Amino acid sequence: MPLPKANLDELTTFITADGSSIRELAGPTWTPARHQSLAEATLEPGGETAEHYHPRAEELYYFTAGEGRMRLGADESEIRAGDCVVIPPGTPHKLVNTGPDPLVLLCCCAPAYSDADTVMTGG
Repeated sequence: MPLPKANLDELTTFITADGSSIRELAGPTWTPARHQSLAEATLEPGGETAEHYHPRAEELYYFTAGEGRMRLGADESEIRAGDCVVIPPGTPHKLVNTGPDPLVLLCCCAPAYSDADTVMTGG
């Protein structure tokens, strides 16, 4: 079996249900990973995601560049490169890029990300 690897620069970008620009590094669509996924997400300056939650998926966000604000449930906080945020299943969340540069993060989902597991809240 060939080594299941990806190079970020060679991946196709797609837009998720919440409006994020994503490049999937690993997940069940093309790797042996069956229970989780890893993607890089980018929000351009002034960009934001639609508030949403995932009934099943737990997410980890690790911010690699930029700055912004994140709403998680009833709490809102500044975020920046180097921060890691844990998002429990069923918790509404939203990101806003408040800085002059792209806000970039790695997002790990377990189980793996699916638009079908994304519920928009309208918030």
